[in-house]
Amino acid sequence: MANVYEILPEIVGEEQMYIGSLIKNLDDKQAFQFANIYRARRKDPQTILLVTLVGFLGIAGIQRFLTEQIGLGILYLLTCGICWIGTIIDLVNYKKIAFEYNQQQANQIAVMLKGM
Repeated sequence: MANVYEILPEIVGEEQMYIGSLIKNLDDKQAFQFANIYRARRKDPQTILLVTLVGFLGIAGIQRFLTEQIGLGILYLLTCGICWIGTIIDLVNYKKIAFEYNQQQANQIAVMLKGM
């Protein structure tokens, strides 16, 4: 069985533990397939932080579009990040936003691989 540290060295902390629990029952081939697909879909928390900062330049909500939260993205775009309060909250919670998105993607990939 492949080790999560070997196949996805770029992930850390809570994300690493979560991915480890998902791939523990996969064989090596499936684990490497998972890693390749997950790496392509994963959003880095630093990217979410940077695009959230762009919200202060007048293009609020990009982080929500990137994480497939289209409704919130449109709301932020039309209301200047709900008068920048939502954008400030997203600055504080950028890691949580990225983790929730990555968790959803990991679950979809795991289900897809188990169905094969």
